[in-house]
Amino acid sequence: MKLFCRFMFASATAATILAACPAAAQQQAAGVVAVDRAGEPSASAHLSDEEISQAYIYLLGRLLVTRQQQLDFQEGFKWNQLVHRKPGAVDWPNPNLDVAYSESWLAVDENSCTIVSVPQINGRYYTVQILSGWGETLANINERVFPQKASGDFAVCLKGAKVTLPAGAMRIDLPVKYARLLTRVALGADPDAAVALQHQFKLTVTGTPGLPSVPRTPIFGLEAFPGVEAFDAANLALDSDPDRNAGLEPMQALARRVAAEAKIPAQRERIDKVIRTKAFRDLGEAGKLIGHGTVQDGWARPGVVGEYGIDYLTRTLVNYRGIWANIKPEVLYYRGAADSTGAELNGDNVYTLTFPKDALPARFAKYFWSVIAVDSTRFRVLPNPLKKYLINEQSGLTYGPDGSLTLYFAAEKPANAPEGNWLPTPRGAKYRLTFRYYGPLEGVANGTYYPPALMKVQ
Repeated sequence: MKLFCRFMFASATAATILAACPAAAQQQAAGVVAVDRAGEPSASAHLSDEEISQAYIYLLGRLLVTRQQQLDFQEGFKWNQLVHRKPGAVDWPNPNLDVAYSESWLAVDENSCTIVSVPQINGRYYTVQILSGWGETLANINERVFPQKASGDFAVCLKGAKVTLPAGAMRIDLPVKYARLLTRVALGADPDAAVALQHQFKLTVTGTPGLPSVPRTPIFGLEAFPGVEAFDAANLALDSDPDRNAGLEPMQALARRVAAEAKIPAQRERIDKVIRTKAFRDLGEAGKLIGHGTVQDGWARPGVVGEYGIDYLTRTLVNYRGIWANIKPEVLYYRGAADSTGAELNGDNVYTLTFPKDALPARFAKYFWSVIAVDSTRFRVLPNPLKKYLINEQSGLTYGPDGSLTLYFAAEKPANAPEGNWLPTPRGAKYRLTFRYYGPLEGVANGTYYPPALMKVQ
C-alpha cells in the first residue's frame, strides 16, 4: 500500500483520506482504527502489523521530545529559568550555528504566568519560539508577529488564567501548562554583540506555578530506537501532554491499545518484532521525502514544518532529525542527501554546488542563509581539524567572474576552491547537508525552488 494511504496528509481531514483510500485499506489508513460508540478501540479488532507500525511512529514523535526534556533536566535545567548557550554549544540534531541559543522549559498554570523580557534588537534577526511537548510551534515573539511591540515584556499564560500582569506586558495565551522555549539571535558579522543581546533575554514568574514531574520515558540513542518498551511509557507520554491536534484522536487510542496488548507476553514478542522490522523500515522509507515532502535534484523539502496538523509522520521525522524546527515563515530547511547521480554523499568525494548569479542564496532569504554538513545517524555537525562547520555570508565568500557562487565539499580543500567557499567533510563519513533560508522568499517560500544539484567532481 502506498504511503499516501498509510499515513495522514497534513492538508486533508481523516474523512477525506478514508474516502480516497480503497475500502479494504480504510482500517489501515493513517491511524484510523475500529472504535466502539464510546470512542474506545473495539475489543474484537485484531492489531495488524500496519497499525502497530503507525502507532509506534506516532508515539515516537512524543518520545523524542520527552527524551530531550529528560536530558535537559539531567544537565541542570530548572523550570522557568533560561540557559544561555555559547554559540554552537547545543547537542541536538541539525543545530543552527548561525544563532546564539538560549533555552528553557516553561511552567504556567491558572494562577501564574511567565514573563519573557525581550531586549530591543535592531537590524538583526531574532525570535522567541515556544513549542509544545510534541514539538509543535505554539508561538513566536519577534517584530514580525508583534510589529507594534518588538521588545519589552510578554506574559506567557495558560489560556483562561486569571492573573494580574505587569503594566505594558503583552499577553500570549498557551493551550498547555508546560512548554519549551528557545530564543535565537543571529550572530551575523558581530557575534559578540549577538551574545550580549542573548544575555539580555530574561524570564520572571508571577505567582508560584505547579511544577510537573518530568516524564520518565525511555532515553535512547538516536541510532538505536526503542522497541516494544516504547509502549511501556505510552500512557505516561500521552497523559503528561495530550496531543491537541484535532483528527489525531484515533492515533492516541491506537497507541494506548498497542500499549495494552504489549503487556501480554505473546503479543509483546510480536509487537517488538513488528517494530524492529516493519516500523523501522517504514520510518526509514518515509525519511527519504521527509514524510510527505518532495525531492528535486537530491534536495528534500518538507511539506509541513513546525505546525503539523494531522501529519504525525512528518512531525516524528522532524523531531528525530531536527528537533525544535520552527514554522515556514521563519525558516525553511532543505536536506541534501545525494549528488546529481542519486549517489549518497560521502566524505571520500569532492562535490561542488553552483548557484548562478540570478539565483544566489541571498535572493531567497530575507535574513540569512547557511549550509552545514551532518552525519547520517545522529545528525550532528561533522568534526574537522579546522572546526569549520558551516558556510554562510560571513564565510568570506568568493564569487565567480560571472557573479555565480560555487561551494565546495571535500576532505581537503580543492586547489581551485577559495578558502571561504569550502566546507570540510571528513573522509569515510557518509553525510547530509542542511540548507537553511531564514525569512524565506520567492520560490523557497512557495515551494517552487530547490537548490542546484551537487556535482561530484572526483
